Amino acid sequence: MTTFTEPYRASEIILSESNGTLSREAIVVASGEGELSAGTVLGLITASGKYAAYDDGNVDGSETAAAVLLEAIDATSSDITCSALLRFAEVKKDILQWDAAVDATAKTAAYAALAGSPTFIIAR
Repeated sequence: MTTFTEPYRASEIILSESNGTLSREAIVVASGEGELSAGTVLGLITASGKYAAYDDGNVDGSETAAAVLLEAIDATSSDITCSALLRFAEVKKDILQWDAAVDATAKTAAYAALAGSPTFIIAR
């Protein structure tokens, strides 16, 4: 019998967030990022203002965790406008999604960056 694993649903990552639209914002994920799952930790590319999967080995700004993607997207061949948590929220640490290159040390740095100013996104 074939076993199927259901991907995480949009916004399933959220434990709590601020009222209204304070926590969420529409962002643009840069073309070439490929398929990203809901819960992917993102960094902000300084030059373009677009987001990319967080990777501490990058040198374009996305080496600092800055947001958490709220929906699955495919940014393989074009920029994608989507929803993300940018501030004042708690997320489920065990279902955050990471780029394959991100190790335990980089995750610790990402948790600290997300928890600090200006994001205040706490992974629990």
